[in-house]
Amino acid sequence: MRATVQTGTGRGNGVRAPPCAHGAALPLVCALLALAVLAPLLRPGFVLVHDMVFTPRQPLLPASFGLGSALPRAVPVDAVVGLASLVVPGEVVQRLALAGAVFGAALGAGRLVPTTSTGVRIAAATAYAWNPLVAERLFLGHWTLLLGCAALPWVAAAALRVRRQERGALAGLVLASLPALLSAPGGLLALGVALALAGRRAAPALLALAVALNAPWWVPSLLRADPALSDPAGVAAFAARAENWGGPVLSVLGLGGIWNADVVPVSRANPALPVLTVALVAAALAGLRVLARRWGRSPVAGLAALGATGVLLAVLAVLPGGADLLRWASAHVPGAGLLRDAQKWVAWWALPFALGFALAVETARERVRGRASAAVAAAGALLPIALLPDLAWGGFGRLEPVRPPADWTAVHAVLAHDPRPGDVAVLPLSAFRRFAWNDGRTQLDPAPRFLPRTTITDDSLRVGGVVVGGEDERAARVGALLREDGDLTAAGVGWVLVEHGTPGPLPRRTLARLERVFDGPWLTLYRVPGAVGAGPGGPAAAPVALSWAAAWAVICAALLWRGLPVGRFGLRPRPGTATKE
Repeated sequence: MRATVQTGTGRGNGVRAPPCAHGAALPLVCALLALAVLAPLLRPGFVLVHDMVFTPRQPLLPASFGLGSALPRAVPVDAVVGLASLVVPGEVVQRLALAGAVFGAALGAGRLVPTTSTGVRIAAATAYAWNPLVAERLFLGHWTLLLGCAALPWVAAAALRVRRQERGALAGLVLASLPALLSAPGGLLALGVALALAGRRAAPALLALAVALNAPWWVPSLLRADPALSDPAGVAAFAARAENWGGPVLSVLGLGGIWNADVVPVSRANPALPVLTVALVAAALAGLRVLARRWGRSPVAGLAALGATGVLLAVLAVLPGGADLLRWASAHVPGAGLLRDAQKWVAWWALPFALGFALAVETARERVRGRASAAVAAAGALLPIALLPDLAWGGFGRLEPVRPPADWTAVHAVLAHDPRPGDVAVLPLSAFRRFAWNDGRTQLDPAPRFLPRTTITDDSLRVGGVVVGGEDERAARVGALLREDGDLTAAGVGWVLVEHGTPGPLPRRTLARLERVFDGPWLTLYRVPGAVGAGPGGPAAAPVALSWAAAWAVICAALLWRGLPVGRFGLRPRPGTATKE
């Protein structure tokens, strides 16, 4: 017999606690899923693809905490990775992050689905951890977003406990949200799931907690001297795209549709996929009806509405009038750049999709008997893998560890020991690189996460034939000085680093008058002559420090509260009845 707790008396308001998962089958399968995806990382080195850059020891710089002049896009993750790499090597940090993203997503979804069947739990795990969203974001290097997605099932479980007003539920919700809080989109994804499932009564507390926990990135964003506006050209460049003849809407409903064609698995061009997507979506919606009978109508309706919101945001740029709305918001509303790569919000649909699909498998299994029942469960667990085989083995070679050349360590040593002040301008002027030592893969410039000084890189992007302007005014100014052979020291630049073997023009006239300090096959470091002026100041340190203190205070309080025998963060329990299944 398995005891569960039923609280609430109104129709559609009761939420039954999901049965606890026993045994090692589910964790073992989740570990095998992670191994199947990340097996190439068993070899030494760093996987450097698109936005994913790890280094042996990431420096802790003012920008890591939101005190730089650029938009704090990598706050707080740069600070967290920098602190972690003081304890363990960067290679280990990368592997723990990626393994945690895949394993945590699978295990969380498997534990969340309210069923006693291990096979159905495994179906939920594979549907949530082995899908186009995970594949495309992994190949694009968006590991922080994947950690945020991995946290969502755990946030959902904690939010349901908040809805049932269990002891220490809010503290548990804070701790479950921590992986998502590494990035701004992740924090917002977690907040959406929490609000959808915890109930209106808990909404004020959840909003207050979210404001404090996300303060390290939104406080410095608000304190910027220039508004955080985005180039409207990015709306079309980052719009969801069709991966097959079914069009972008069907691609998004199938958890795909990312804007970058280079990271789309070949299997997404399967001509049968649009038809299968319609069938899977229908099955998931049918499964959500089963979920409503077990959780109650209200939380499932909230989760379904959140999923629909995620799909709408993801396809808004390709809907009539949607692109115009987003272009206007990008040009006039600070922070609207969060909607630029809107396909990421489909993560809100991924969770109800996986849960509904698993319960649809359970319904189909119950309609047959004997060995056929086990076959149905096995087919449901294997179907996501069969539809996306090229996620295996790091996307069949997309994720290959490499060793950065020794030039990087040599330049790091020069900059660490030379007392000359000044920041480092990095050439060629491009945000991304294609090095031969990384097999020509597109990767983000590693300099900001390798060198012990503030670096200035061009943050404009070229997407197809469209150039999307950057948001860092200092980078634009330094770029103009380099092109015009201007005085770099006036902009606080004391050094220029040239990265060889990657596309892009170089300002030869400017480099000719600089002092060459290090010259290797891959990197050349120049010292800029003259007295270096002060660079542009970032946000005021005091409010930024207070934002970090507020976030840490909430986290420490949650850790402490979980150890206390009493207390419910001010939530009073409603009458409930104990039932047994």
